[in-house]
Amino acid sequence: MASFKIEGGHKLNGTITPQGAKNEVLQIICAVLLTPEKVLVHNVPDIIDVNKLIFILGELGVKIQKLEKNTYSFQADAINLNYLESEDFRRDGSSLRGSIMIVGPLLARFGKGYIPRPGGDKIGRRRLDTHFEGFIKLGAKFRFNTEDYFYGVEADELIGTEMLLDEASVTGTANILMAAVLATGTTTIYNAACEPYIQQLCKMLNCMGAKITGVGSNLLMIEGVKYLSGCEHKVLPDMIEIGSWIGVAVMTQSELTIKNVSWENLGQIPNVFRKLGIQFEKRGDDIYIPEQKSYEIQNYIDGSVLTVADAPWPGFTPDLLSIILVLATQANGTVLIHQKMFESRLFFVDKLIDMGAKIILCDPHRATVIGLNRKHQLKATKMTSPDIRAGISLLIAALSAKGTSIINNIEQIDRGYENIEERLKSIGAKIERIED
Repeated sequence: MASFKIEGGHKLNGTITPQGAKNEVLQIICAVLLTPEKVLVHNVPDIIDVNKLIFILGELGVKIQKLEKNTYSFQADAINLNYLESEDFRRDGSSLRGSIMIVGPLLARFGKGYIPRPGGDKIGRRRLDTHFEGFIKLGAKFRFNTEDYFYGVEADELIGTEMLLDEASVTGTANILMAAVLATGTTTIYNAACEPYIQQLCKMLNCMGAKITGVGSNLLMIEGVKYLSGCEHKVLPDMIEIGSWIGVAVMTQSELTIKNVSWENLGQIPNVFRKLGIQFEKRGDDIYIPEQKSYEIQNYIDGSVLTVADAPWPGFTPDLLSIILVLATQANGTVLIHQKMFESRLFFVDKLIDMGAKIILCDPHRATVIGLNRKHQLKATKMTSPDIRAGISLLIAALSAKGTSIINNIEQIDRGYENIEERLKSIGAKIERIED
């Protein structure tokens, strides 16, 4: 298992281009199962989670070609459904939460879809009810093997229907959407997730011949079609990585330019960073971040302490709350971080406290951060990455800290960030990957 060795306290400088969006590409790659024709996908990030899903598709019989860096072609014209009931699939599928999204397209096109209980981040309970309740409403029969946690849905025909999702789940919406595009009749999905990544999936499916309206809203209407064709699709830049690079620049007091960020798809992200007092400029489609010696957290207009909380889109993404928390440790002021969606995502703050941060963990969902206003530099320490987002947050803290830090279990970071140490080195970071 590899580790990062980080010599902190160095200013960085340069230009970074964000990778393709992890949360979008996992949906897009699953959607290739809906057609026997070739699908071309650009801006595919070279990260563990995406590569695992590509491997699973290959085992399913999808013809995969890497045409150039970050560009792939997929053709699902000879699917091996026997793989779904193999021990190999139980092992492969259980290692990746994103594998759940193969179920919708397989059910739609082949009448059955199976999945072992998916893995992924250890950030608390992430239930799958929304996915399977949607499939059942479309007419599928559900079965669950309690001994080995193996899920399955089967249907001779899916029939369009009206449904109100119990939560605006991004992966649940994507999965149901991919099942509904080949159903007989019209499906309406109310309380659908409407993140840019869902919008991208809808645009791709419509390009393939689907008939989806309401894109960008929480009410999607899908008129089922009998056949989908191939297409070409480009994945958006990863908004979470963009926020991470802002965090890198601010914590290290560095000047940095982030290229081609797709400003129109950043939602509340710029506003939340500005509430922490962070300065940056929109330069075309780039973000320019100047060197900042200090930044002051805004209070509410009545003088009360700012709360930063996650919410479904267009609210603030939960994936950036850990970055916001780290940035707050060196701000001037106090902020309450409220992680509503996952009950274990704040448990990494003990490492920041070890580094000298002033944080009160109120409960599993809330932490109060009292900013040090750069009067006390964080101290280097040895730590372990518990999940993707906490891992990158600890890495950002280590880059700003005095001394040399070690971060273990960096596979968690590799799951979501492409070639992170080389990209950090390109802008002046002192970071080394150590293979055990």
